[in-house]
Amino acid sequence: MDNWGILFPILLSDVLNPVLFTFMVYAAGSKRPVSVSSAMLLGHTVAYLTCGVILAYSIEKLSARLANPQTIDFIIELIIGCALLWLVLRTRKDKGKRPDENTPEFTVWKAFAFGAVINIIGIPFALPYFAAIDQLLKSDLDTMGVLTGLVFYNAAYALPFLLIPVLTAIMGDRSKPILARVNGFMEKAGDIIMPLLLLAIGLALLLDSMWFFVRGESFF
Repeated sequence: MDNWGILFPILLSDVLNPVLFTFMVYAAGSKRPVSVSSAMLLGHTVAYLTCGVILAYSIEKLSARLANPQTIDFIIELIIGCALLWLVLRTRKDKGKRPDENTPEFTVWKAFAFGAVINIIGIPFALPYFAAIDQLLKSDLDTMGVLTGLVFYNAAYALPFLLIPVLTAIMGDRSKPILARVNGFMEKAGDIIMPLLLLAIGLALLLDSMWFFVRGESFF
């Protein structure tokens, strides 16, 4: 699919959100670290994919088409691009809730549910995900192609977070200082790389939408 060139930086900016990683590191410190952290990732992924399907269906209903991009798609793209640029320009010191001493001990089912809740709460602010869905809807894909694209996107999103249960299973308690360092790196990388990626994605979406309004075709 031609637009994976823009989907990849969208995915990268999405993954660099450190909130889920921080909670999974916390879950890896529970009595059942592998199963609990895996359950949290599974809950988050299931919720993310479900929300993506619902959002794609809703956008598709509004635009009243599937395979061919229409003006409404580029209007949505223009709005998302502006929102991404606003997000870059806005100073945000609070990047989301983190575990603290009041966070309860997770069981497998609680971790699954908590992972889903983290995702659902954050969906209104998941602008890269909206951008990814819009790119899939603009591409020359049928319904199954869009759903397959969402599945692949969510699988690729979950892949880096599998590092936590895998390292915990292999190394046990010795993985804790490694995960703490990775968590710190995610925080710092997110502060530096994410704004740059969001800026690039926002400008690209604005360029694509404006190109359509001027030339009547997609730039990408």
